[in-house]
Amino acid sequence: MKVALIPFQKNLVIRMDNIRFVLIVTFAMLVLMLSQAWQEDYGPKAEIAAVTSPDAANVKEDLPSTSNAPAPMETASQNPSTVSAAISSATKIITVKTDVIDLEIDTQGGTIRKLDLLAYPVERDNSVVNKLRNMVGLEVAEKNHAPVRLFNSSTDKMFVAQSGLIAGSGLEAAPNHYTIFNSDNDSYTLQPGQDSFNVPLAWTDNNGLTINKIFTFKRGSYEITLAQEIKNASGKTWSGRQYSQLLRVPDTENQGNLLTGGMRAYDGGVIYTQKDKYQKISFDDMADKNLDVATQGGWAAMIQHYFASAWIPPADQENHFYTKPLQDGRYVIGSYSPIVSVDNNASTQLVSQLFAGPKIQPVMEKIAAGLELTVDYSVLTFIGKPIYWLLNQIHNLAGNWGVAIIGVTLCIKLLFFPLSQASFKSMAKMRKIQPRLKELQERFKDDRVRFNTEMMAMYKKEKVNPLGGCLPVLVQIPVFMCLYWVLSETVEFRQAPFMLWIQDLSVQDPFYILPLIMGLTMKIQQSLNPAPIDPIQAKVMKMFPIVFTVFFLFFPAGLVLYWVVNNTLSIVQQWYITKSIAEAH
Repeated sequence: MKVALIPFQKNLVIRMDNIRFVLIVTFAMLVLMLSQAWQEDYGPKAEIAAVTSPDAANVKEDLPSTSNAPAPMETASQNPSTVSAAISSATKIITVKTDVIDLEIDTQGGTIRKLDLLAYPVERDNSVVNKLRNMVGLEVAEKNHAPVRLFNSSTDKMFVAQSGLIAGSGLEAAPNHYTIFNSDNDSYTLQPGQDSFNVPLAWTDNNGLTINKIFTFKRGSYEITLAQEIKNASGKTWSGRQYSQLLRVPDTENQGNLLTGGMRAYDGGVIYTQKDKYQKISFDDMADKNLDVATQGGWAAMIQHYFASAWIPPADQENHFYTKPLQDGRYVIGSYSPIVSVDNNASTQLVSQLFAGPKIQPVMEKIAAGLELTVDYSVLTFIGKPIYWLLNQIHNLAGNWGVAIIGVTLCIKLLFFPLSQASFKSMAKMRKIQPRLKELQERFKDDRVRFNTEMMAMYKKEKVNPLGGCLPVLVQIPVFMCLYWVLSETVEFRQAPFMLWIQDLSVQDPFYILPLIMGLTMKIQQSLNPAPIDPIQAKVMKMFPIVFTVFFLFFPAGLVLYWVVNNTLSIVQQWYITKSIAEAH
């Protein structure tokens, strides 16, 4: 029986001897991939290809085509031969400003063609960092203080919110996003003490049909309510649908590559349906096949790093969602409603919501079911959301996101304390018997099987689990990945200061001090662990603090802060356990 077990023991011991080394190498590769992903997000960007304006002959290509009704009929203002003249003579731009957004509405269709997020500058000044850079003789770069522009009417960054009506079969066309509306005012501003205001647009045809588009804005809100009021005095029943859609040119600055596996902020379309819940509809998906799905409620959106734009139709009706690839690299995602009939001398109102702003999860949860999922923590959402919740709770108490990261690190340490305690005890015992293992290795250097047998006997006698030291690494990998996603995707960390020179937790340390501290703590922690018996592995392991320091130079300061605190706590815990075991013998 003993002889039969020798090959098994040999293989088991070899696996135990190498598994920790393999885990750390794997973890290093993971850090490399995340580092390259971070560089893709914040490093030098590729040039954007020029996009030409759509041809007048194809002016209707972005209108939705319903599955059980013909394409919308043309009105005079939509006819390709007259559209340019009509636009130049009749359209105007309405400026709207609240306390959080500044936007423009085109009277051609009531399209929102520009939207700036006033509380979110592209870059912000950092007086502490600027002073430090001046002290050491480094140049202080000029900052772009303009607010983030979410909607944009320029051809190379086209992103607009469109809406309109589709008339039923055999009826005159209803006004869509090419129809010219009338407006009494050119400018609207939220006044002090005012909680909300309306921006009305009007259109009337020659047959007695009147359409009023009313946009409602609220103080402190990124949600815009659109009501399309239909008043029918045409002498016959009118029927039709409302639609709302987002038209966008892809942002080529956020393209991925195979090496990083797309591990960066997703940039593209998404929908939410009752059956399949949250689904990404990338621009490639839109190019390959038109989306055509009906669901109760739901919503359609275009999302990007930190920000989202979503049309949310009424939740109590069946809505039809669609996508369309257009000429010149433009894409459309949107929805249309069921057919609504309006009798003669009657009226009705069709309502939809537009969210355009930062992806703040508690805010989005109140707007629509599943909208908070646009903060994409990838496959680890089930871990990422509790971490985000905990960060939020600590931040509410401390008022500082850096302190919140430290608090979450402490909580994670406490959660896994029993596991890490057992692991560190095992590693301390391994360290204690290390000289005896080396002696065995020298004695049986020509008999590997005998060495493995004796080593296993020593492990059994000393009650040492050689796999115990692997557990902290295994536990930290998913937590580390989740924190990467939370810090990458959570808009609250964008430009969030911590203390001293760390004035933005979402980007790398400007002076690389935290990564150097992290490398030092990793070296100290490594010195407390038993060195691998294999001399080659031992040499490679000595290089890991240097390699990890280089990787972490380009990671967000918040993530490095987590790792520094985690390593420091591990050092204290491991030193105490090692000292206790040494004194007990």
